[in-house]
Amino acid sequence: MDPITAAALAALAGGLGGEAGRHAWQGLTTLVRRPFGRADAQATQSDATSQVSSGELEVAALEGDPADPMRAQALATVLGVRAARDEEFRRLLDEWWQRAQPSTSGGDVHNDVSGGTQNGPVLQGRDFSSLTFHMTRTPASSDRD
Repeated sequence: MDPITAAALAALAGGLGGEAGRHAWQGLTTLVRRPFGRADAQATQSDATSQVSSGELEVAALEGDPADPMRAQALATVLGVRAARDEEFRRLLDEWWQRAQPSTSGGDVHNDVSGGTQNGPVLQGRDFSSLTFHMTRTPASSDRD
């Protein structure tokens, strides 16, 4: 599993990445709220001093202040410790992390609009679908005469 960096967690908590980032953050908070696996729960019952944070407090703290690098590092640490102690959580966290990382499938977007004033909408981005523009044409001043 690639390490989950504090910077990546802070970026997700701060809403960077738009809708995909918010969706990834929601996925992480849902994952963190899952109960520990059975093996870890039994170990915790037998040794009360070995309790590990679920990460819920750290998620809430980072969500409250995404610019705080200490909160981001605390969450990254808790996720690593919990993953080491709970095999199911580690597997689910790894799956989440793979989905949360930016796609490396290529296709960088480089937009270039030139040629003066545009007479219609200019849409910049990548992978658009199902778009409809409802426009009415207004005659130019030379068309009116």
